[in-house]
Amino acid sequence: MRPTQAAFPATRLRRTRQSPAIRDMVAENTLTSADLIWPVFVRDGEGVEEPVPSMPGVMRRSIDRVVEAAREAADLGIPAICLFPFTSAENRTADCAEAWSPDNLSNRATRAIKAAVPDIAVMADVALDPYSDTGHDGFVVNGEIVNDATVEALVKQALSQAEAGVDIIGPSDMMDGRIGAIRAALEANGHPNVMLMSYAAKYASAFYGPFRDAVGAGAALKGDKKTYQMNPANSDEALRLVERDLREGADIVMVKPGLPYLDICRRVKDNFGAPTFAYQVSGEYAMIMAAVQNGWIDEERAMLESLMCFKRAGCDGVLSYFAPKVARLLS
Repeated sequence: MRPTQAAFPATRLRRTRQSPAIRDMVAENTLTSADLIWPVFVRDGEGVEEPVPSMPGVMRRSIDRVVEAAREAADLGIPAICLFPFTSAENRTADCAEAWSPDNLSNRATRAIKAAVPDIAVMADVALDPYSDTGHDGFVVNGEIVNDATVEALVKQALSQAEAGVDIIGPSDMMDGRIGAIRAALEANGHPNVMLMSYAAKYASAFYGPFRDAVGAGAALKGDKKTYQMNPANSDEALRLVERDLREGADIVMVKPGLPYLDICRRVKDNFGAPTFAYQVSGEYAMIMAAVQNGWIDEERAMLESLMCFKRAGCDGVLSYFAPKVARLLS
């Protein structure tokens, strides 16, 4: 029986969903390889690719293999690679001096990448946790993670990275005032073009566990990070932090973790219009891959859908361990 006009109005929204070509034509957001930054773990040795058990498919790589990964990223159209060092226990000290050593893993990897793949952007993390015997992002004095002394150390770490050739410095420590201090030091020491991607709204999250395993900080960590990372209950506070970091000289701001905090991504983008990134963190990656390995979800569809969610929420880009897989699919 033919339906009446009243039952089916003139506007049929399914018309724009009827084929892949039309769906693509009216898509509100697109995902490309240029939206991705690939986080990579670097370790000592040569010819080493060591699996991270809690992150299926993710490796700790020796510097020569990190250079190969950077070349792969460039060939796939991924614009940046982000370095995280796996620091052995003997190099983890109370003074964290390895953090600003010119020859630490991160700085050696940066120089090697820039020599072999000069066009890819190198990002490096600024925080003390890979180098600290406590696993904290700052110095611990009488049980307190102290702010100002930590900022002085972070400035030295950032300068050593800039001198090694890093393009983007990512302060992830959440100490007060570190963006302004690092920006001033970069300007004063001849590095005005080095960018700061501030981890401006970094939450004290349960989703970081596999990452801490990957960099060797999990066993070292004493206590939690709730006195300096954000309370997951708070949203307005994130805007205050982003506003401060932009005022102090951040070029790009980041929300971390990603999918559980898409509301924060949207608020940041709507309020400031600044370049806004998110980090699809290790726990998010591990959950998807665990479900994939159990046959519960489709890997390709889950990867692409999860990353598209960031674009829909207003993000300009995403740090994701899926980056090379997704870039291959998109190409």
